[in-house]
Amino acid sequence: MQTASIRWIGEEKFVATSPSGHAITIDSDRTSNKAPGPMELVLMALGACTGTDVVSILKKKRQKLESLEVICSGERASEPPTVWTKLEILYRLRGVLDEAAVKRAIELSEQKYCSVSAMLQKTAKLTWRHEILPPAE
Repeated sequence: MQTASIRWIGEEKFVATSPSGHAITIDSDRTSNKAPGPMELVLMALGACTGTDVVSILKKKRQKLESLEVICSGERASEPPTVWTKLEILYRLRGVLDEAAVKRAIELSEQKYCSVSAMLQKTAKLTWRHEILPPAE
């Protein structure tokens, strides 16, 4: 079993230490906004999870990926618990890339590999789209 430790440091702020020993500050008070909030971290985790999959799959397909930006946008329920109900993921890729390979990498992430999206699909409608930008000069 993996264990995270979350220590209150005053107001609505916490220091969270991951099972691997990395610490981040979390601020649940969106007014003071001194660190990401818990639900923001979920969006960030979604982007990192699926981004990791896409990079790995494209590497295996010998695609020449120069950069990837994953933009995650969402809407939350109006009543508590205010879970994510609608999420959109935009993949902005740059490089010499085959359109079919990119689509397949995204499909594999969304349908098979990304644990975070698998969890979020229990409460949210997820949509994916991508843009392929030309290689940098």
